Parts: sequence; structure tokens; C-alpha cells
Amino acid sequence: MLTDLIYVAVGLVLLVLAGDALVRGAVNLSLRLGIPALVVGLTVVAFGTSAPELLVSVKAVLDGVSGIALGNVVGSNIANVLLVLGIPAIISTIHSSTLGLTRGYLTMIASTLLFIAVAFVGPITWWHGLILLVGLCFMLFDNYRAAQAHRRAAKGAPAEEEELEGADPSMPWWKIAAFLVAGLIGLPLGAELLVSGAADIARVYGISETVIGLTLVAVGTSLPELATSVIAAFKKQADVAMGNVIGSNVFNLLGIIGVAGIVGPIEVPASMLREDLWVMLASSLVLIPFIMGRFDITRIVGFAFVATYIAYTISLVI
Repeated sequence: MLTDLIYVAVGLVLLVLAGDALVRGAVNLSLRLGIPALVVGLTVVAFGTSAPELLVSVKAVLDGVSGIALGNVVGSNIANVLLVLGIPAIISTIHSSTLGLTRGYLTMIASTLLFIAVAFVGPITWWHGLILLVGLCFMLFDNYRAAQAHRRAAKGAPAEEEELEGADPSMPWWKIAAFLVAGLIGLPLGAELLVSGAADIARVYGISETVIGLTLVAVGTSLPELATSVIAAFKKQADVAMGNVIGSNVFNLLGIIGVAGIVGPIEVPASMLREDLWVMLASSLVLIPFIMGRFDITRIVGFAFVATYIAYTISLVI
């Protein structure tokens, strides 16, 4: 048991570090190759920051524990709203009503509904995966057009001046290569340790793989987003968490399950169809008054979000 917990812990650390290395390497390589920063932000950064969840889900499907893959995505989306927004809001109010995220939020709701529809006609196979990936492509193209239109209207800075995570114009080629190698080696190794440890814990305690995915794996793979949001909240910049959550949730549903479904079939447990998918949808819909209305996510709301997540997690394991 102790060995499995160590595997999970080491796997999570490797995923976080390797994911960051991959993003840094990929961003700087793309910019060096002359790809516009706007395109890099919508593709390389978005995919790179979701790489840990993607590798975990693909590894789980290949190992025949698809419940971990599905639980990872659904649980991460629930945790993203209730924890990644809830905890920063306790520290500093999130002024969500002024961020202008209605378009992205509606995309997230549409992605959630599409995913639920696919789950109900499951098991999720390669053609379901293709449907989800096509939806992701439409979302990326729509975001690109919206960003370009906004830039033209605002007469903003050229794409080369776009601020990107990990961008360093002076980074030497050898360092870019080192980051890429570290990411490409560390991610699969971290995924192997995390999935192996999580699956063994599930077997030892008689807990279903799906529940382990919804709780331990989901929270673990959401830790980077949570840490970033908490640090931003202490700097009185908690608002940045909202856009990250929306983008992450869309990529989780369309990109990660899309790829994992092509790799191998994903069985959808009856319990997930009955409960967890609707918890995920409800946690998304609860943001309506805060994004489309005039309400901010205050400390009280943050406490309510976190308390709801704790209650949901307890209901899974008892």
C-alpha cells in the first residue's frame, strides 16, 4: 500500500514537472519556427497544459482500466469548478461578471452536453472519439476567429508580442531540446506510475476504478491549475482562474476523451450515467449567474463550492 502511494505521489510530481517542461519547450520551438503567438496559445499551450491528464487517460485505457480515464476527466471538470474556483474565491473575490467570458462559457456547456450524449450511446469507441475531436477543432477555429476579430477591433499589438506561458525569445536551441526531451520522457513515466499506483489502491480497498479516477487521480491532475489559481488569488488576480477553468474543461471533454476513445474503448459505468455526469453538468450550470449575470464569486460562494465538493467526494467513498 505504501509503495502504491509513493508511486502515485512520484507520478504526480513527474507529470507536473514534465508537463511544464513540455509547454516551455514547445512554445519556444513554435515561436522560433515562426508560428504566430496567437496560434501557439490556442493550440500548443492549451494541449501542453492538458498533457498530464491526456497521458494518464491514454495509459489507463491501454492498461484496461478505462474507469480511471473517464473518472479523471469527469472528476477534473467537477474539481476545476468547485475547487479551482472555490479556494481562490475564499482568498480573493473573483470578479467573474466583468470578464466577458460568455462565449467561452457557452462553448463549455455545449461541450459538456455533447460529451454526455456520447456517454449515453457508449461505450466510447473510435468514432465517438472522432466526434469529440471534430468538436474540439470547431472550438479552436472559433476561438481563433474571435481572437483575431477582437485584435482587429482593438488595434492591438501584433501576434509576436503576445504574452505566452514559458516564452523566452533568448532561449538557446539546446535548452529547447532539453525541455522537450524532459517532457516527452517524464510524462509517460509519470502516467505509468500514477495509473499503476491508483489501480492497485483501487484493488486493495475494493474501490471501483471510476471512483479512484473521480477523486484521487482527478484532484491530483488538477493540482497545477489549483496551485496557479491560489497563487494568483494571493496576488489579488484570482480572476485569471475563470478563463483557465473554462478552457481546461473543454479540452478535457473533447480532446482527452477524444484521443483516449480512439486509442481503445471506454466503458461508461451505470453509476456515472446515473450520478457523476449530472454532477459535472450541475457544477457547470451553477456558474450561469456569475458569468452571464452580474454576480461575483465571493468568499461565501467559494466556501459553498468547496463544501459541495467535499460532500460529493464523501458520497463517492462511503
